[in-house]
Amino acid sequence: MTNKKYIMISMEDERAGKIAEILGNKTCKKIIDFLSEKNEASEKEISDRLKMPINTVEYNLNKLLHVELIEKTKNFFWSQKGKKIPMYKLSNKSIIISPRRRISSGIKTILPVVIISGVLALIVRQLTITKELTADKIKQEVAAGASSLASEAQANVFSLAQIPIWIWFWLGTVIALIIFAIINWRNHK
Repeated sequence: MTNKKYIMISMEDERAGKIAEILGNKTCKKIIDFLSEKNEASEKEISDRLKMPINTVEYNLNKLLHVELIEKTKNFFWSQKGKKIPMYKLSNKSIIISPRRRISSGIKTILPVVIISGVLALIVRQLTITKELTADKIKQEVAAGASSLASEAQANVFSLAQIPIWIWFWLGTVIALIIFAIINWRNHK
């Protein structure tokens, strides 16, 4: 059993056709309607209430389980013969049917953004290190009695090096999102 609140299906997925078949099947619709009114029920209870043969109910329950429209509950009971009898309920999941596009194509779209963002982050970090080295040189000049202009430049450069890492991370994220938006905009144009 999964904890997802949705069922994501591509148009090419065999389950899309099976869901369409199930939604056109009167028996499956009766079972779904019955389970929507009951919290949970066993095969026997569904069979008795809907006045259907138990093997018909079992067959249709298996179809509904396969496409995740219903699920077995944690509750069960034991038959007189000692057989474990499962209980069924509606899965309460949204069905999302999408065109061909799958997760892999989303990763292919995001991967260049991640790589470009990583390169930009390295460039920003290198510039930060360069500025820190420059700040150290300016400190040495100030200590050696350099002019007040060097002191002012040192204060400006040194403050850049003191920017917390989370701000750099945030800036990198903003840059990545801008790049991602530009790529998507160009692809959908």
